[in-house]
Amino acid sequence: MSWRDQYNSRRMDAEAAARLVRSHDRVFIGGNVAAPRPLLNALRDRAESLEQVELLHLLFAGEDPLAAPEMEGHFRHTVLFVGSADREAVQEGRAAYLPVHLHDIPQLFKSGALPIRVAMVSTAPPDEHGYLSLGVECLASLAAVEVADVVIAVVNERMPRTLGDCFIPAHKVTAVVEASFELPELAIEPPSAVHSSIGRFVASLVEDGATLQLGIGAIPDAVVAALAGKRELGVHTEMVSDRVMDAIESGVITGSRKTLHPGKVVATFAMGSRALYDYIDNNPLFEMRPADYTNNPFIIAQNDRMVAINSALEVDITGQVCAESVGKRIFSGFGGQLDFIRGAAMSKGGVPIIALPSTAARGKLSRIVPMLQPGAGVVTTRADVHYVVTEFGIAQLYGKTLRQRVRELMDVAHPDFRAAIEQEAWERKILPRAI
Repeated sequence: MSWRDQYNSRRMDAEAAARLVRSHDRVFIGGNVAAPRPLLNALRDRAESLEQVELLHLLFAGEDPLAAPEMEGHFRHTVLFVGSADREAVQEGRAAYLPVHLHDIPQLFKSGALPIRVAMVSTAPPDEHGYLSLGVECLASLAAVEVADVVIAVVNERMPRTLGDCFIPAHKVTAVVEASFELPELAIEPPSAVHSSIGRFVASLVEDGATLQLGIGAIPDAVVAALAGKRELGVHTEMVSDRVMDAIESGVITGSRKTLHPGKVVATFAMGSRALYDYIDNNPLFEMRPADYTNNPFIIAQNDRMVAINSALEVDITGQVCAESVGKRIFSGFGGQLDFIRGAAMSKGGVPIIALPSTAARGKLSRIVPMLQPGAGVVTTRADVHYVVTEFGIAQLYGKTLRQRVRELMDVAHPDFRAAIEQEAWERKILPRAI
């Protein structure tokens, strides 16, 4: 039987595909902007016939209809990175958070530590050889497809066909649900004065020919804006955004001096505008690969002059970085922060950076704090931190004692909070009292 015959024989509507899920199954669902929306809605509609289906996934862009309170008992979520769609469910105890480095997630599946019966993913239409591209999200989806007993693909004609290690052969798919719907888009806002200042300080640490990891949000956008005038930069990252596209078009990013995959933008997912999705469609400049490759610190380190730019919720005066929780309340996840911080630290000429505004709550709270909030999780240890950047400058912590770190971090804290930081450091005998 040809791949076309196999593919056609497995076509069905979302309702029929959802009936392949049984009570007590563990179901992996592709996330970010690649969530298979028709299947989520179909599962919601048959919730009354299901009990304790475990939904395993990362962040969802947009709403999650299966996280509503009335879904409890029918579905239980295990979330590998918490986003706005599932944050309330996690904080209320209706969903479970699984802390894990992004590069470890595929191995969780392949090792059998988290066996998966059903994998639900979104793909682009098959090419002439019968291969389905995972499009804007490779991440852990390829590993889930490899180990699952049942693979359901929502084949979306609006999904870009990306290249790299992100293809599923048609014969691997149990059910095909053809659809046509727009992918969620990420709104881009002009950077504030604070973010622009952070961007300029970070850009000052970026040499010509460096390779960048850029994430999501105002700080990475401000960094890219501040890179105008830099030459021959490369990208090895988790996420591709509109700003990466813009920097390619302006000639700032060429990848010509990369020591690993020269001339290529290597990433594991994309999130941005429709223009970005069209730009990466069938574009050989981009290689989408699973997270156990893109986020493997030993792979990252093969990029000379690797610059990792990550953010945080708060940093204490010894350099401990909290990026996943606000006190005891889980807010996001480990993601790839430590993957890239350690990879950049091992890179020849690498620059690991934690960048954050100095305050939160409209200036009422300092993000440089004497101690992390009770229950706060440390994502990046103080031994891993090299640079902390705020709108007030650059703190260089690598090779510094606790006493020296306090001084460095006080200098980049907001002036309104420096005295309190110093007082705490005195009381803890990290700093000697002035005579």
